[in-house]
Amino acid sequence: MAALGAAALLPIHPSHASDVSSPADSMAMLNRLHPPRPDWYEEFYATAMNTSMKSYEAEIEGYKSELFANLRGQAKQILEIGIGTGPNLKYYAGEGGTSVYGVDPNRKMEKYAQAAAETAGLPAANFKFLHAVSESLPLHDASVDAVIGTLVLCSVADVNLTLQEVRRVLKPGGIYLFVEHVAAADGTALRFVQGLLDPLQQAVADGCHFTRKTGKNISEAGFTNVDSRQVVLSTASLINPHIIGIALN
Repeated sequence: MAALGAAALLPIHPSHASDVSSPADSMAMLNRLHPPRPDWYEEFYATAMNTSMKSYEAEIEGYKSELFANLRGQAKQILEIGIGTGPNLKYYAGEGGTSVYGVDPNRKMEKYAQAAAETAGLPAANFKFLHAVSESLPLHDASVDAVIGTLVLCSVADVNLTLQEVRRVLKPGGIYLFVEHVAAADGTALRFVQGLLDPLQQAVADGCHFTRKTGKNISEAGFTNVDSRQVVLSTASLINPHIIGIALN
């Protein structure tokens, strides 16, 4: 995902430790799809994400509040893929008894995500940061009630494999909540610019793509039902439009 402020051009604990599978395969996939970056780069990117997204988060707050309301009373075990600095935790982590796994390939995100969890009222024992990629989640089959992903499918190496993993770890009847930016409509000026700048975007924004048609991937991933809508955000610049929705496993 891109740091939108700069970005439009650049862009467990013992209580449920049994949910976590052997990390060997996940670590191998992490090293293959997200080879170790220099510490300074990982720290720079994490810091940028923590400081440059405030105007974006302010604009999308209403949409997220409505979306995450679907979790109330419905989900006790939650996985967030691409948790980053944890901006979504405030919407759902305060529910009593909720346990959250946060997956991210950038280890430097952990301290920011932990701070966000604490601010949201999530006990330390109920939050686990997992250093992994979404294409190989270190969780057992059917182990979570809900999966959350916001601005993450733009930058994963394999969108379809990530969605297969989302479905694998979700319990039957579990829900996947998503907010993703997607390619603008074909033939538009915005789509032309996105295509022109996409290689640069990938290079400077940690693999983020302008031109993915992620809504199609989600609708064809095998969920029993997908309900989404498209919105345009003024603070997202070239990273428009967005799709916001919920899928039932």
